[in-house]
Amino acid sequence: MASRTDLTCACGSVALSLRGKPIISAECLCGDCQAAASYLQSLPGAPRLLDQKGATRFVLYRKDRVRCDRGSERLREYRLSQDSTSRRVVATCCNTPMFLDFTRGHWLSLYGQRWPEGTVPALEIRTMTRDAPQGVDLPGDVPNPRTHTFGFYARLLGAWAAMGFRTPRIDYVEGTLDGS
Repeated sequence: MASRTDLTCACGSVALSLRGKPIISAECLCGDCQAAASYLQSLPGAPRLLDQKGATRFVLYRKDRVRCDRGSERLREYRLSQDSTSRRVVATCCNTPMFLDFTRGHWLSLYGQRWPEGTVPALEIRTMTRDAPQGVDLPGDVPNPRTHTFGFYARLLGAWAAMGFRTPRIDYVEGTLDGS
């Protein structure tokens, strides 16, 4: 597992390092990702997250293969609701969304925009296309299932098994985006 990928926020104050290969490279069109991305990209100086299809680009990695090398004190979480088990983590120095953490899960969904130009892993699937904005015509370059597929879940399960069915906590994010 020699491969390493380094990602930073837009200003470079926050750095993450990833080891090994991703679980899967996807675009998500679920309503929650669209709502969260719409809000996050509206923050001052924030990069655009939603593409013209209403999709958010993610690359999923095992939590035990993601490390924050610098700037953890700048990371804050944003949740769509108080009881949400999913949190989007933002570098507050430049309002750059870094990853989505399904807190009960064993993986992180890193925002594809964090990869240097032309280096993001190739798109493999679009998920939750049933929530695509009305009138959007999805290209047929990758599978476009209405929900998550058996194959998608099999990749997640395979990664979890390789981790010994552990669910590491991401403990380097403190506080919320609104300052509380």
